[in-house]
Amino acid sequence: MEQILILDFGSQYTQLIARRLRNSKVYCEILPYSAAIEEIKGKQPKGLILSGGPSNIYSVNAPRISRGVFETGIPVLGICYGMQLISHIKGGLVSKARKREYGLSEVKIVEKTPLFEGLPSKITAWMSHGDEVKKNPPGFKVTGKTNEISIAAMENPQKNIYAVQFHPEVHHTQFGEKIIENFARKICGVEKEWNPYDFVKESIRKIRNEIGRLSAVCALSGGVDSSVAAVIVNKAIGRRLNCIFVDTGLLRIGDRERIENIFRKRFRFNIKIANASGLFLSRLKGIEDPEKKRKIIGKTFIEVFEKEAKKIKNAGFLVQGTLYPDIIESVSVKGPSAVIKSHHNVGGLPEKMGLKIVEPLKFLFKDEVRRIGARLFIPREILSQHPFPGPGLAIRIIGSVTRRRLEILRRADKIMRQEITKAGWYDKIWQAFCVLLPIKSVGVMGDERSYENVLAIRAVESVDGMTADWSKIPHKLLGKISSRIISEVKGINRIVYDTTSKPPATIEWE
Repeated sequence: MEQILILDFGSQYTQLIARRLRNSKVYCEILPYSAAIEEIKGKQPKGLILSGGPSNIYSVNAPRISRGVFETGIPVLGICYGMQLISHIKGGLVSKARKREYGLSEVKIVEKTPLFEGLPSKITAWMSHGDEVKKNPPGFKVTGKTNEISIAAMENPQKNIYAVQFHPEVHHTQFGEKIIENFARKICGVEKEWNPYDFVKESIRKIRNEIGRLSAVCALSGGVDSSVAAVIVNKAIGRRLNCIFVDTGLLRIGDRERIENIFRKRFRFNIKIANASGLFLSRLKGIEDPEKKRKIIGKTFIEVFEKEAKKIKNAGFLVQGTLYPDIIESVSVKGPSAVIKSHHNVGGLPEKMGLKIVEPLKFLFKDEVRRIGARLFIPREILSQHPFPGPGLAIRIIGSVTRRRLEILRRADKIMRQEITKAGWYDKIWQAFCVLLPIKSVGVMGDERSYENVLAIRAVESVDGMTADWSKIPHKLLGKISSRIISEVKGINRIVYDTTSKPPATIEWE
């Protein structure tokens, strides 16, 4: 398969590079900057992209790569830190910039180059750097500059090495996707258009061969990821796929029923419903720390799932709906970046189960998975649903989790979803949910003083969940949601709306 490899130096934008390539129908994978030269060559990439990163190239512990990477003949594109690394290794000079650039800058293209083919002579680009290339390496020519820096882009076409100081992967950069596509198509020579469904057809063949005559088990949640993964494996091995749905007691109204109606009745899956709500709630009693909640839920889920999985004869494989961002954010293939929170669906299940992992979606992004699901005739009510976290409503209740608080949140969440759907806003929003806060406020209801819970509504717009902006839901709709919840849900007397973007906040509150 023709592909571009991205070597990650810890940039917050690394995934965006991959998204831009996938949008151009070019397959790509992300590897840590420390990947061995043998591993890189083994994947036979058509090109390499060196990401940005937070380090200074001249610091003692700065991340580096082997000089041998530049001797492979594989075309290289360095972005920001990647450009500075190229300059440092190839004999240029990098030092602290006279004026740090952060935000939009005008880049003047001063030389014709296939990297900038089809672009105007000036573009607006996103800069984020405190260092700069002061002197380009021998054999390199300058192809772009700004008012602040004299080397904003450079290249050595004889060595197939290209570099830009700005971030073409960021949405704010004009023609950024075109620049990345030019590198892949015109410089690296990638010809075939990658189709995620072709990738899945090949996965079905591989899964069928790998599993052979054995059976597989799958923790089916009813979300997009596990649903698409299960249907793919079902196409490979049929009813030898055994799905287990663990009712944690932390689900929304209708979640369990949807599993029954779609996967048992329509797709005729083998499904075991394991009701463990009492066990989960007993173990969460009095627990307020969000990371402790996640770990308790994860450990208990594994325990219940393992118990049910052991009952399945001839099981040799475990199906997981892991997506590429899950792997990257969990630092399985990530560079020197911080872990924001643990992911319940990466790793997790104990080796003692003796099951091999099958992850048919592990190199795909959410929007690609949705498109694949549609080709597999998975209903829209599954594919278009907003993301729902593995720990469920437990992390949408700030503080301790009780049956009473769960019931309040469930009823409020149902009303919120009903109203945004009725108003035609559900598909405009990446994710919308309610959060039950650990505070109460004074109110007046029916001429009487009330002292009840405060509920927050969170709605965001995003492409892939990596960054997000709060959704500008009409005030009239927010008012209707608020009015219904306070009127119909006993225990809530005040609604607030979250207007924080990601970053600095995360999408979920916990």
